[in-house]
Amino acid sequence: MIKNEKQYRITRAQVRRFEEALVELTQQQRPANISARLWDAQRQAAQTQLEELREQVEEFERLQVGGTKTVTLESVEDLPKALIRARIAAGMTQEGLARRLGIKPQQVQRYEATEYGSASFARVLTVVQTLGLKIPKAVRLVRNA
Repeated sequence: MIKNEKQYRITRAQVRRFEEALVELTQQQRPANISARLWDAQRQAAQTQLEELREQVEEFERLQVGGTKTVTLESVEDLPKALIRARIAAGMTQEGLARRLGIKPQQVQRYEATEYGSASFARVLTVVQTLGLKIPKAVRLVRNA
């Protein structure tokens, strides 16, 4: 998941490099010392990586331009990524969130790098409030049989 502009620029550059590499691989003849199966696997791996990078870029761009109005939580485990997505969708940088929270930007970077694993529950609640998020009030108990 792309979390900031720097990562966005780096990922876009990676997309270009993968695209160029795939064009080269397509134009090259398979070396005799590499099996056809391995050659195809290498191309498929590069194609899969390219698709994953493109998806990350597209998600970040959608969030940035306001293409996402709702971030859905399927479970509480989704909350950290939802906070990051909500910040981006709100047009807020990590620095902007840090300012609103009254902390250093590096702390927000650490929170997001660890997907809020290093944040206290109280801090997570403050981030939720600062972003203006509404979390459903219903909590469903699932009993293991």
